[in-house]
Amino acid sequence: MKKTELNLDYKFSNPELLTQALIHRSYLNEHRHESMVSNERFEFLGDAVLELWTSEKLFSLFPAMNEGDLTNLRAMIVRTENLAKIAQTIDLGNFVLLSKGEEANGGRLNQSILADTFEAIIGAIFLDKGYVGADLFLAKHLSTSITLLSQQKMFKDPKSLFQEIAQAKSGITPHYETLNESGPDHKKTFEVGVYLGTKLIASGFGNSKQSAEEEASSKATKIIDDLV
Repeated sequence: MKKTELNLDYKFSNPELLTQALIHRSYLNEHRHESMVSNERFEFLGDAVLELWTSEKLFSLFPAMNEGDLTNLRAMIVRTENLAKIAQTIDLGNFVLLSKGEEANGGRLNQSILADTFEAIIGAIFLDKGYVGADLFLAKHLSTSITLLSQQKMFKDPKSLFQEIAQAKSGITPHYETLNESGPDHKKTFEVGVYLGTKLIASGFGNSKQSAEEEASSKATKIIDDLV
Protein backbone atom coordinates (compact mmCIF):
# COMPACT_ATOMS: atom_id res chain seq x y z
CA MET A 1 0.00 0.00 0.00
CA LYS A 2 2.84 2.39 0.77
CA LYS A 3 4.34 1.83 -2.66
CA THR A 4 0.95 2.40 -4.27
CA GLU A 5 0.45 5.64 -2.36
CA LEU A 6 3.93 6.76 -3.37
CA ASN A 7 3.15 6.19 -7.04
CA LEU A 8 -0.21 7.92 -6.71
CA ASP A 9 1.42 10.78 -4.80
CA TYR A 10 -1.49 10.62 -2.38
CA LYS A 11 -1.68 9.54 1.27
CA PHE A 12 -4.98 7.97 2.34
CA SER A 13 -6.45 8.82 5.73
CA ASN A 14 -8.36 5.54 5.43
CA PRO A 15 -6.10 2.95 3.68
CA GLU A 16 -9.02 0.51 3.42
CA LEU A 17 -10.47 2.73 0.70
CA LEU A 18 -7.35 2.22 -1.39
CA THR A 19 -7.52 -1.55 -0.96
CA GLN A 20 -11.16 -1.52 -2.03
CA ALA A 21 -10.35 0.53 -5.12
CA LEU A 22 -7.82 -2.06 -6.28
CA ILE A 23 -10.08 -5.15 -6.15
CA HIS A 24 -10.96 -6.24 -9.68
CA ARG A 25 -14.04 -8.44 -9.91
CA SER A 26 -11.96 -11.41 -11.16
CA TYR A 27 -10.10 -11.46 -7.82
CA LEU A 28 -13.29 -12.37 -5.99
CA ASN A 29 -13.52 -15.71 -7.83
CA GLU A 30 -10.43 -16.95 -6.01
CA HIS A 31 -11.31 -15.43 -2.62
CA ARG A 32 -14.92 -16.41 -2.13
CA HIS A 33 -14.31 -17.21 1.54
CA GLU A 34 -13.32 -13.62 2.24
CA SER A 35 -15.78 -10.78 2.75
CA MET A 36 -14.91 -8.68 -0.28
CA VAL A 37 -16.63 -6.71 -3.00
CA SER A 38 -15.16 -5.44 -6.25
CA ASN A 39 -14.17 -1.86 -6.99
CA GLU A 40 -17.06 -1.32 -9.41
CA ARG A 41 -19.04 0.99 -7.11
CA PHE A 42 -15.92 3.10 -6.56
CA GLU A 43 -15.44 3.19 -10.32
CA PHE A 44 -19.01 4.45 -10.73
CA LEU A 45 -18.37 7.27 -8.27
CA GLY A 46 -14.95 8.10 -9.68
CA ASP A 47 -16.33 8.36 -13.21
CA ALA A 48 -18.81 11.02 -12.06
CA VAL A 49 -16.15 12.96 -10.12
CA LEU A 50 -13.80 12.82 -13.12
CA GLU A 51 -16.40 14.17 -15.52
CA LEU A 52 -17.32 17.03 -13.18
CA TRP A 53 -13.67 17.90 -12.53
CA THR A 54 -12.75 17.82 -16.21
CA SER A 55 -15.77 19.92 -17.17
CA GLU A 56 -14.99 22.52 -14.52
CA LYS A 57 -11.28 22.61 -15.45
CA LEU A 58 -11.90 23.03 -19.18
CA PHE A 59 -14.57 25.66 -18.56
CA SER A 60 -12.06 27.69 -16.53
CA LEU A 61 -9.01 27.15 -18.73
CA PHE A 62 -10.63 27.88 -22.10
CA PRO A 63 -13.15 30.73 -21.71
CA ALA A 64 -13.34 31.29 -25.47
CA MET A 65 -13.95 27.65 -26.41
CA ASN A 66 -17.46 26.79 -27.58
CA GLU A 67 -19.64 24.09 -26.05
CA GLY A 68 -19.05 21.59 -28.85
CA ASP A 69 -15.26 21.78 -28.61
CA LEU A 70 -15.39 21.62 -24.81
CA THR A 71 -17.48 18.45 -25.04
CA ASN A 72 -15.18 16.82 -27.58
CA LEU A 73 -12.03 17.76 -25.68
CA ARG A 74 -13.49 16.36 -22.46
CA ALA A 75 -14.34 13.12 -24.27
CA MET A 76 -10.73 12.79 -25.43
CA ILE A 77 -9.41 13.36 -21.92
CA VAL A 78 -11.65 10.84 -20.15
CA ARG A 79 -11.61 8.15 -22.84
CA THR A 80 -10.36 4.70 -21.85
CA GLU A 81 -7.15 4.91 -23.85
CA ASN A 82 -6.05 8.16 -22.23
CA LEU A 83 -6.90 7.05 -18.69
CA ALA A 84 -5.07 3.77 -19.26
CA LYS A 85 -2.01 5.70 -20.43
CA ILE A 86 -2.07 7.78 -17.24
CA ALA A 87 -2.53 4.63 -15.15
CA GLN A 88 0.56 3.13 -16.80
CA THR A 89 2.68 6.17 -15.91
CA ILE A 90 1.98 5.48 -12.23
CA ASP A 91 2.44 1.72 -12.65
CA LEU A 92 -1.11 1.10 -11.46
CA GLY A 93 -1.34 -2.26 -13.21
CA ASN A 94 1.15 -3.80 -10.81
CA PHE A 95 -1.07 -3.05 -7.83
CA VAL A 96 -4.49 -4.20 -9.07
CA LEU A 97 -5.80 -7.31 -7.31
CA LEU A 98 -6.54 -9.75 -10.13
CA SER A 99 -7.30 -13.44 -10.44
CA LYS A 100 -4.41 -15.63 -11.56
CA GLY A 101 -6.21 -16.26 -14.84
CA GLU A 102 -6.75 -12.58 -15.55
CA GLU A 103 -3.13 -11.82 -14.70
CA ALA A 104 -1.85 -14.66 -16.91
CA ASN A 105 -3.84 -13.23 -19.81
CA GLY A 106 -2.28 -9.80 -19.58
CA GLY A 107 -4.79 -8.18 -17.26
CA ARG A 108 -2.20 -5.83 -15.81
CA LEU A 109 -1.80 -4.23 -19.24
CA ASN A 110 -5.49 -4.34 -20.19
CA GLN A 111 -6.60 -0.82 -21.04
CA SER A 112 -10.13 -1.27 -19.72
CA ILE A 113 -8.91 -2.65 -16.39
CA LEU A 114 -6.35 0.14 -16.03
CA ALA A 115 -8.85 2.89 -16.84
CA ASP A 116 -11.54 1.41 -14.59
CA THR A 117 -9.10 1.06 -11.70
CA PHE A 118 -7.94 4.64 -12.16
CA GLU A 119 -11.56 5.79 -11.89
CA ALA A 120 -12.01 3.62 -8.79
CA ILE A 121 -8.97 5.34 -7.25
CA ILE A 122 -10.60 8.71 -7.92
CA GLY A 123 -13.75 7.48 -6.20
CA ALA A 124 -11.72 6.29 -3.20
CA ILE A 125 -9.93 9.64 -2.90
CA PHE A 126 -13.25 11.48 -3.10
CA LEU A 127 -14.57 9.34 -0.23
CA ASP A 128 -11.33 9.84 1.69
CA LYS A 129 -10.94 13.63 1.45
CA GLY A 130 -13.82 14.92 -0.62
CA TYR A 131 -13.66 17.02 -3.75
CA VAL A 132 -10.63 18.95 -2.50
CA GLY A 133 -8.58 15.75 -2.35
CA ALA A 134 -9.83 14.60 -5.75
CA ASP A 135 -9.04 18.02 -7.23
CA LEU A 136 -5.42 17.91 -6.05
CA PHE A 137 -4.95 14.35 -7.28
CA LEU A 138 -6.46 14.95 -10.71
CA ALA A 139 -4.56 18.18 -11.20
CA LYS A 140 -1.31 16.27 -10.68
CA HIS A 141 -2.13 13.46 -13.08
CA LEU A 142 -4.34 14.97 -15.80
CA SER A 143 -2.85 18.42 -16.34
CA THR A 144 -0.32 17.17 -18.89
CA SER A 145 -3.05 15.41 -20.88
CA ILE A 146 -5.17 18.54 -20.92
CA THR A 147 -2.24 20.61 -22.18
CA LEU A 148 -1.30 18.15 -24.92
CA LEU A 149 -4.81 17.35 -26.13
CA SER A 150 -5.93 20.98 -26.10
CA GLN A 151 -3.10 21.79 -28.52
CA GLN A 152 -4.63 19.63 -31.22
CA LYS A 153 -6.34 21.48 -34.04
CA MET A 154 -9.53 19.44 -33.77
CA PHE A 155 -11.06 18.16 -30.54
CA LYS A 156 -12.98 15.26 -32.00
CA ASP A 157 -12.86 11.57 -31.28
CA PRO A 158 -12.33 9.38 -34.40
CA LYS A 159 -15.98 8.37 -34.74
CA SER A 160 -17.31 11.92 -34.50
CA LEU A 161 -14.72 13.18 -36.97
CA PHE A 162 -15.46 10.47 -39.54
CA GLN A 163 -19.21 10.97 -39.17
CA GLU A 164 -18.83 14.68 -39.83
CA ILE A 165 -16.67 14.10 -42.92
CA ALA A 166 -18.86 11.28 -44.26
CA GLN A 167 -22.06 13.29 -43.91
CA ALA A 168 -20.46 16.28 -45.64
CA LYS A 169 -19.09 14.23 -48.55
CA SER A 170 -21.77 11.59 -49.06
CA GLY A 171 -24.80 12.66 -47.03
CA ILE A 172 -24.73 9.26 -45.31
CA THR A 173 -24.36 8.59 -41.58
CA PRO A 174 -21.84 5.80 -40.89
CA HIS A 175 -22.88 2.69 -39.05
CA TYR A 176 -20.84 -0.07 -37.45
CA GLU A 177 -21.10 -3.84 -37.52
CA THR A 178 -19.13 -6.43 -35.57
CA LEU A 179 -17.36 -8.62 -38.11
CA ASN A 180 -15.64 -11.04 -35.76
CA GLU A 181 -15.01 -11.86 -32.10
CA SER A 182 -12.14 -14.03 -30.92
CA GLY A 183 -10.45 -15.06 -27.70
CA PRO A 184 -11.78 -16.01 -24.24
CA ASP A 185 -14.49 -13.95 -22.56
CA HIS A 186 -12.02 -12.13 -20.30
CA LYS A 187 -9.72 -11.19 -23.21
CA LYS A 188 -11.78 -10.84 -26.35
CA THR A 189 -10.59 -9.19 -29.54
CA PHE A 190 -13.19 -7.53 -31.72
CA GLU A 191 -13.13 -6.72 -35.42
CA VAL A 192 -15.63 -4.01 -36.35
CA GLY A 193 -16.41 -2.59 -39.77
CA VAL A 194 -17.62 0.93 -40.52
CA TYR A 195 -20.09 1.23 -43.39
CA LEU A 196 -21.59 3.94 -45.53
CA GLY A 197 -24.85 2.40 -46.59
CA THR A 198 -23.98 -1.17 -47.55
CA LYS A 199 -20.36 -0.35 -48.45
CA LEU A 200 -17.63 -1.43 -46.05
CA ILE A 201 -15.19 1.46 -45.78
CA ALA A 202 -12.67 0.12 -43.26
CA SER A 203 -12.34 -2.28 -40.36
CA GLY A 204 -10.55 -2.04 -37.04
CA PHE A 205 -9.48 -4.25 -34.15
CA GLY A 206 -9.56 -3.68 -30.40
CA ASN A 207 -10.10 -5.28 -27.00
CA SER A 208 -13.51 -3.61 -26.89
CA LYS A 209 -16.07 -2.80 -29.56
CA GLN A 210 -15.56 0.90 -28.84
CA SER A 211 -11.81 0.78 -29.47
CA ALA A 212 -12.33 -1.32 -32.62
CA GLU A 213 -14.88 1.20 -33.91
CA GLU A 214 -12.44 4.05 -33.25
CA GLU A 215 -9.65 2.31 -35.17
CA ALA A 216 -12.01 1.63 -38.08
CA SER A 217 -13.08 5.29 -38.06
CA SER A 218 -9.47 6.50 -38.06
CA LYS A 219 -8.66 4.31 -41.06
CA ALA A 220 -11.83 5.38 -42.88
CA THR A 221 -11.06 9.08 -42.38
CA LYS A 222 -7.73 8.65 -44.18
CA ILE A 223 -9.19 6.94 -47.26
CA ILE A 224 -12.67 8.44 -47.67
CA ASP A 225 -11.49 10.94 -50.29
CA ASP A 226 -10.57 8.02 -52.57
CA LEU A 227 -13.93 6.30 -52.10
CA VAL A 228 -16.58 9.05 -52.24
